[in-house]
Amino acid sequence: MKYDIIVIGSGPGGYIAAVRASQLGKKVAIIEKYSTLGGTCLNVGCIPSKALLDSSHHYYDAVHHFEEHGISVENPKFDFSKMVERKAKVVEQTTGGVKFLMDKNDIDVYEGLGSFEDATHVKITKNDGSSEVIEGTNIIIATGSKPSTLPFISIDKERIITSTEALKLKEVPKHLIVIGGGVIGLELGSVYKRLGADVSVVEYAPTITPTMDKDVSKELTKVLKKQGVKFNVSHGVTGVERKGDEVVVTATNKKGEEVTFTGDYCLVAVGRKAYTNGLGLENAGVKVTERGQIDVNDHLQTNVSNIYAIGDVVRGAMLAHKAEEEGVVVAEYLAGEKPHIDYNLIPGIIYTWPEVAAVGKTEQELKDANVDYKAGKFSMRALGRSRASGDIDGFVKVLADKNTDEVLGVHMVGARVADLIMEMAVAMEFRASAEDIARICHGHPTYSEAVKEAAKAAWDGKPLNA
Repeated sequence: MKYDIIVIGSGPGGYIAAVRASQLGKKVAIIEKYSTLGGTCLNVGCIPSKALLDSSHHYYDAVHHFEEHGISVENPKFDFSKMVERKAKVVEQTTGGVKFLMDKNDIDVYEGLGSFEDATHVKITKNDGSSEVIEGTNIIIATGSKPSTLPFISIDKERIITSTEALKLKEVPKHLIVIGGGVIGLELGSVYKRLGADVSVVEYAPTITPTMDKDVSKELTKVLKKQGVKFNVSHGVTGVERKGDEVVVTATNKKGEEVTFTGDYCLVAVGRKAYTNGLGLENAGVKVTERGQIDVNDHLQTNVSNIYAIGDVVRGAMLAHKAEEEGVVVAEYLAGEKPHIDYNLIPGIIYTWPEVAAVGKTEQELKDANVDYKAGKFSMRALGRSRASGDIDGFVKVLADKNTDEVLGVHMVGARVADLIMEMAVAMEFRASAEDIARICHGHPTYSEAVKEAAKAAWDGKPLNA
């Protein structure tokens, strides 16, 4: 069978690329080695983690906040198996939605491992050992990523686990040791902390979320500490050993002293790496970088002119929404259109509570680039909406060019900032100034008023409610 476009991998990047290509009149096939579509994000990443985050957040509110709202619940209890069951249903509905989209858009779905025979032929090896070969004028690689580990850590998937196993535990840990203070470690650590686990985060860098704005890292540390999470920054892990139902983690602190942590589970959350196993890239002549990522140009085209790659398997942030945009860009480019993507305006989000969101440059990046900037900051505590809901932690910070007033970066910690950040992504796409944002009427009372106030603080230094 011959296709205009073959997509290998059905995660957010792959399935969106397939849908958009079909919408633009292309004959499309998609290959997925697992029995369900959706990739890491829908099956063992974004969607199931958010389901558990929401369930655990409801329980945490019942225990800690209902009473102040005048709601009495005697000894709130949770059924962890039901939480996991609900998570599975959400995943099933979401992956089923992707299958519906494939059918709706007349995309042929092949289940099996896709590997290159040459630059235009892909062999699909099925679980029963049988295989078939299909041909594609163009091929898009969207095989995503897998959790990384450290060379001396042996992941046993029982007590020493990755995010995949952390989403399907049979019990709430007594003491969860999290190696890595980034997005994945903090989100999953929050889930189990809310449900009663002791959680210790061990991070090599001097702060958690080391790639984010320093004010964000500082505020999130303060808030999560208040919730009971213990942080051990500037700690380099040197060993992880399982002893029966216990896991012992050894690390060296900034003074050079050895420190030991003992728990019943250890989550290794030190990032992710591009996944190209079994693809047979060498058969097509596709080049990879020293980091194992597929090398692409500005059009996401590999060194082999008819083969493209998107998402976690190429350079850049490993984010589902980044992969989706790249999928659209490649599909439209192959259809003769002229799409664009601004990597500076891809938002980063952490779904703890309060949430964290950012777009554009951090203050440190502007300093390093010698950009003359100004900053405006507004506390969520000063908002009527925040006081009404009890979500008073956090802030919005707007960074703008000191000479032109153009917004260069926005950083938020607070309730629903995962949604609020898109206002600023849109504004920055159209090169708005801080004054532009400050002069737009925002609904009252809303969390979004913090954005307006921070923008005014950046523009003229005079927020109205602070």
